[in-house]
Amino acid sequence: MNKTICLLPGDGIGPEILAQGAAVLAATARKFGHAFDSEEALIGGAAVDATGSPLPEATVEACRKADAVYLAAVGGPKWDSMPPEKRPEKGLLGIRKALGLFANLRPALLLPELAGACLLRPDVAARGLDLIVVRELTGDVYFGEPRGVELRDGRRTGFNTMIYDEEEIRRIARVAFETARQRRRKVCSVEKSNVLETSRLWKEVVLETHKDYADVELSHMYVDNAAMQLVRDPSQFDVILTGNIFGDILSDEASVITGSLGMLPSASLGAPGPGLFEPAHGSAPDIAGQDKANPLATILSGAMLLRLGLHLPAEADCIENAVRRTLRDGYRTGDIMEPGKTLVGCEEMGRKVIERL
Repeated sequence: MNKTICLLPGDGIGPEILAQGAAVLAATARKFGHAFDSEEALIGGAAVDATGSPLPEATVEACRKADAVYLAAVGGPKWDSMPPEKRPEKGLLGIRKALGLFANLRPALLLPELAGACLLRPDVAARGLDLIVVRELTGDVYFGEPRGVELRDGRRTGFNTMIYDEEEIRRIARVAFETARQRRRKVCSVEKSNVLETSRLWKEVVLETHKDYADVELSHMYVDNAAMQLVRDPSQFDVILTGNIFGDILSDEASVITGSLGMLPSASLGAPGPGLFEPAHGSAPDIAGQDKANPLATILSGAMLLRLGLHLPAEADCIENAVRRTLRDGYRTGDIMEPGKTLVGCEEMGRKVIERL
């Protein structure tokens, strides 16, 4: 198989972790006899510095021509004072929109090898944690109009618009139900329908869509309760279906209780065309350039790229198994370090995974 992957290193630790992810993909391609060509493009703060835009048109075109997009991280305090349209995060939101990526799949799995790093009480962790958050990605308050900051009665007033139409809700609900069919056939739809009109429509459309998926169990939960239940008993969840802002918060919570954001991958999918695969964490500028970053979330995002983006499940399994063997052999980066384990840096962790492919 010959495929092209667009690499978006971005900012902070992005170049370091993506270098390891790309190296693991290249080694996997050699093992299975594939040819993966890569093209690197600018996004985020690095793109602002080089071109003045967080998402240059050349990057959009490179992504559209690729078979998959592999992104690391964007943002950092260097660009915090930039006007809103120049902030690095606009590049991330923009590429999702440009590629029509309306569904973000973020799994949270407590690996037995990292049970000691789990932030849950041992009795709660013993019940297990294996869920996936299916988050709508191109609507809600992040994209709704009108938005802005203006003077009202002499006071600066900021405003955003939470908005969804029924088709946006229906298509992400279908993704959640289809995902559940590949897992334990349970979907929990999370919203705030006791307060928000948007959520009331959300619940109505999810219920309508569920009629086509009678083999999947559907439940509903308010977002505040869902945040509590994720800590109290995450084992009750299989697939969590939710909107953009609620999903942003809940997926970070779900991932960090497993031990570290540095372990969790994600995939953004949608219209026909390339998907985007990235770690769940941010750019961690405080450790950038120090070889301290955990590349495993990026490497596991590469496995999702193979499975969901290029339809190569055996190759994806190979990477995931190599990561687990590396952890089983006791290698840890600082964020998941435990007594009695071997501390390694970002580059060394990547090499250890490649050795175990």
